[in-house]
Amino acid sequence: MTPIDLDAQYNNRAMVPDHPAIMSGWARDAAAFRSARPDAALDQAYGTGERHRYDLFPAAAPRTDAPLALFIHGGYWQALDKTSFSHMAAGANAHGLDVVVMSYDLCPQVKLAKIVDDVIACMRALRERTGRRLLPFGHSAGGHLTACMAAASWPQIGEPADILAAAMPISGLFHLAPLVPTFVNRAMGMDAGEAASLSPLVWTPPKGLRVTAVVGGEESAEYHRQTRTLCECWRALGAVTREIVVPGANHFTVIGPFADPSSALTRELVALAG
Repeated sequence: MTPIDLDAQYNNRAMVPDHPAIMSGWARDAAAFRSARPDAALDQAYGTGERHRYDLFPAAAPRTDAPLALFIHGGYWQALDKTSFSHMAAGANAHGLDVVVMSYDLCPQVKLAKIVDDVIACMRALRERTGRRLLPFGHSAGGHLTACMAAASWPQIGEPADILAAAMPISGLFHLAPLVPTFVNRAMGMDAGEAASLSPLVWTPPKGLRVTAVVGGEESAEYHRQTRTLCECWRALGAVTREIVVPGANHFTVIGPFADPSSALTRELVALAG
């Protein structure tokens, strides 16, 4: 059997040569969205660090009974911030969902466990300030962090077990061992033990939790394996899982539909909100 080239499988930028234009488009569209939203509450602190900030984009006609949607950005835990993803709130806002877009600390300045703790801190701050349940949806590294939130031991952390309404990881990585020998780990510095302990694939989500995992049809075999395996394993543990493969979408274009109120992914997010 020919060994898998893990560096190639996880090198999303090499697989999508026009990724710089797509990412520039993210920043442009996000800035335009913010400029058109004087009602947004920008740069709200959830911690003491410079990057411990979130932006809240309220719906014009909010559903008061709905959970608060939280978008968690990607960048292999070592790049980007919330300012490139403000427009991810557009689709859900149109359906009455308030949306938060957050930043977090990055590797190599911190270890991955600290990033997981950052997202937990943001979730807890939002819960305290709003009293509402949370619906995380995150892309790439944010997909991993979304899964971590879905299966975190919230009562041990000090929050109610039902803090999550549902979860939607997009193009996520849930089994981190394959990353250890790759270029991705140069900034992260994970050893095998860290990779194992921070792999939400082997965590236990609450029974009955609804989890929709999304992957682009044009993503690598490893991304498809990771998404499929999460759904299979968590379903066996009692979660209600669904896998969505977006035809024709690559690792960078897969999140575009969240800016469109009429897209299938937006409708799925709204359905998860109940």
